[in-house]
Amino acid sequence: MIGYIIDVFILIAAIFFFGASHTFLASLKVKNYIKQNYPHLLPFYRLGYNLISFITLYLFYIYLPQPDITIYDLIKPYDFIILGFQILSLLGLIWTFRFFSSSEFLGISQIIRWYKGNYDLTELDEKMTLKIEGPYKYMRHPVYFFSILFLIFRPYMDLTYLTLVIGFIIYFYIGSYYEEKKLIEIFGDEYKSYQKNVPRIFPLKPFHPYNI
Repeated sequence: MIGYIIDVFILIAAIFFFGASHTFLASLKVKNYIKQNYPHLLPFYRLGYNLISFITLYLFYIYLPQPDITIYDLIKPYDFIILGFQILSLLGLIWTFRFFSSSEFLGISQIIRWYKGNYDLTELDEKMTLKIEGPYKYMRHPVYFFSILFLIFRPYMDLTYLTLVIGFIIYFYIGSYYEEKKLIEIFGDEYKSYQKNVPRIFPLKPFHPYNI
């Protein structure tokens, strides 16, 4: 049992490290530093940031302990019911992706603009616009909301997965706080008004969409 407790603490520490480094590298402070000292690297920053995140998660998956205590394993038909909710949350993510540029999010558009010679350093690593459409009318971070649902609705749950789910839900909530500090700095009062009228992650006003 002590071994399982140690494994859980290692997993929690890894999630904390990932969340802290992920948030730090996404901060305006880091991006402005690169802009001032290494402006030629800025068009590639977003892609590099995503690659570092992916590689880090992959290494965690390979090397971190995975305590295999089963929490639950649903039987039919309950497993199919839960799986149905998971599919709905995946559709919610797909719906959300329709309202922002995937190529911009991945860092591809930035490199294309750099190649064409029209990259604007004042945009830092991403061309950002405040478009309150689709799911963004009901919650400020629909990607986090639907990701949480996708993680929770699972027919099988073991100790490793449960620890990761709890850890990433906490990270989503804390990370969104720092993300919004950056958005306030960029969009000012317009985003503050959005904050006052729309819940952060969970759509507490599903029948009252926000309109600018």
